[in-house]
Amino acid sequence: MDPSVTVRVRDAHVYYRVYEDPVPGLKQIFAQGRARRRYRTIRALRGVSLDLHESETLGLIGANGAGKTTLLSAMTGLLPLESGSILGRCRPSLLGVSSALRPALSGRRNILIGGLALGFTRAEIEGRVDEIVDFSGLRDAIDRPMRTYSSGMRARLHFAIATARIPEILLIDEALAVGDEDFRHRSAQRIDEITSAAGSVVLGTHVMAEIEHHCDRVAWLDDGVLKAVGDPGEVVAAYLASTGSR
Repeated sequence: MDPSVTVRVRDAHVYYRVYEDPVPGLKQIFAQGRARRRYRTIRALRGVSLDLHESETLGLIGANGAGKTTLLSAMTGLLPLESGSILGRCRPSLLGVSSALRPALSGRRNILIGGLALGFTRAEIEGRVDEIVDFSGLRDAIDRPMRTYSSGMRARLHFAIATARIPEILLIDEALAVGDEDFRHRSAQRIDEITSAAGSVVLGTHVMAEIEHHCDRVAWLDDGVLKAVGDPGEVVAAYLASTGSR
C-alpha cells in the first residue's frame, strides 16, 4: 500500500436484512410459530473503492440513506463487509464515545469514562477535565446527569471528549452541525488542528459550506454507490445539481 495512504477501501459491499412485521390476521395468528419471518435485503454499500491519505480531510456527501454512516462504521470495523476489503494503517476512530458514556451519570463523570475509553490514564484525563468542559461550553450543566441534556448538548460533549486526544485517523459523522456559531467555529479549529498534526479526517455532513471549507477532496455516495471523488467545488456542484439545489 502507498505509504501516504492511511485507509484503503476496495470494492466494499455491506448488506442488511430488514425483517417485516405485518399486522397479523386470523390466519397469521394461527400460523405463528411455524412461519418464517419475511425479510428484504438492503444493499447499503455497493462496490465502494477509495483511498484516504495522510494529512487529508476527505468530505463525504450524499442524501439521507446514501450510505455515509454505513461506510464510516465499516471503516472502523463496526460493520462486517459482505465482500471487498478495508485496510488501514491503524484502526480509525469514529467521533463519539457514546457507547462508553452513561446517561444516568453527570457530564463530568462521563468525561472521565470517555477519556479512559480513549486510552488516557486516570491522571491524564483528570488533568484535562476543565479544558474539555470549557471547550464543550457546558460549565453550568456539567454536574447534571447527561440524560437531562438536549441532543445538541450531548453532541457537543461527545465532540469535546472524542477530540481531546488527536487520533491518527478520525471519522466524523455530522458532528459539526451542532451548537451555536461559537461552538461550530471552535469545532472547525479543532479539526484543523487534527489535520495539521499529520492526521487523516473523513467528514460526513450535509453542510456544503463545511465541505468546501475543510476538505481537500470530496466523495459523493448515492444509494450505496460511489458517484464521484475529486475537487470539492466540482463534486459539490454536481451533487447540488442532481438534487436541484443551488
